[in-house]
This record gives sequence, C-alpha cells and structure tokens, in this order.
Amino acid sequence: MLALALCLALAGCGSSSRDKKLASYDPESFASTDTHARVYPAGEGRTCEAARRALLSQGYQVKDATAQDVSGIKSFQPESDVHMEVTLRVVCAKDAQASASGASTTAFVTALQDRYALKKVSNSAGVGVGVLGSISLPYSSSEDSLVKVASQTVTDERFYERFYALIDRYLMSQGPEATLPTAEEKKKDEENKKDEENKGEEKKAEQKKDDEKKTQ
Repeated sequence: MLALALCLALAGCGSSSRDKKLASYDPESFASTDTHARVYPAGEGRTCEAARRALLSQGYQVKDATAQDVSGIKSFQPESDVHMEVTLRVVCAKDAQASASGASTTAFVTALQDRYALKKVSNSAGVGVGVLGSISLPYSSSEDSLVKVASQTVTDERFYERFYALIDRYLMSQGPEATLPTAEEKKKDEENKKDEENKGEEKKAEQKKDDEKKTQ
C-alpha cells in the first residue's frame, strides 16, 4: 500500500509539473488586432515607398524593396558580449473596398528580433609527425564566436505605432509620383540589365577578335 501511495504521489507531481508547463505556454488567439496592420489612403507603391524611407531614416539597411514588399535589418549591441538584429518586413496589400475618391492599402508589418551571444567554441586537431611511422599529437584551441541564442517576434504595440506614424509622415511629405516598382517590373528590369551586360560582353569579345586579326 505504501508503494502504491508513493507511486500515485509521484504521478500526481509529474502531472502537476506538466500542467504548469502547459499553463505557461501562451497559444495564438488569432484575435482581431491592428498591432501588425495599418490602413493608409494610398496605393501599394506609395505606401511601400513611404515604409522604405521610414526604415532608411532610422538606420535600417534595406535589403529588398518593391511595390508589395519592403524589408530592412538593423544591428544593436546592448552589451559587449551580446549582439542583436531586428529584421522588419512590410507587405503592402491593395484593399478591394477602396473608396471611389482614392486608393487604399493595408500595410502588414512584422519585426523579428534575433539575439546572439559571444561564446567560446573549442576546436581540436592533430599534428602528424613522421618518425618511423605516423604519430598524432592532439591539441585544442578555443575562439570566440557569435551564436544565436534566441529569436522572437516583436509584439510591443508602441514599437509598431511609432513606425506607423513615421510611414504616415513620409506619405504626406512625398509626392504622388514617389512609388516603387512591382515585383514583375523589378524582375523585368533585372532581366533587361542582364541582357545589356551580355551584349556588352559579346561586343567586347568581337572587338578583341577584330584587334587580334589586325595584329596578324
């Protein structure tokens, strides 16, 4: 009986521990919220262009920018051995229920924060010495390396509200002609640029052949 009681007690403790772990986990509620979305009275291209300018004004390095998508990254170092990166992405989607007086676009914004820590990474190797055979002399060394220790989506509403206000400011200051190319237009421009480069290389090769013929 004592053994049975002890077994039940242990099982109860284990169940309680599991319940605490489940209780500490905050599942997605998918509730209606405007934390990651804001509607602007402008087209996709103008909205994403305003977002691009907002990112550049705050020191973000813009990696890609089209009329539908803008992303930027910024580095921080809060401590000597801690490095942080914030990647902010804006997706501009045209609203189907835009008013007859003008366009309407919803900007979906998500910021991802990656945290890196400086840790020592040990490296081991061997040295071969050939004296009547092969002798391995093992040695080890260590070096500092940044290792990702955490990654989390930023959920602070104040962070996004400040960014939305900055987008609104640049929307008002920029002219109606300020816009970004669509993904299709950007792809076409890149293809045209590549074709021009290839034509230039072909022209150089032909010129080189003509020069060689002249010298013969």
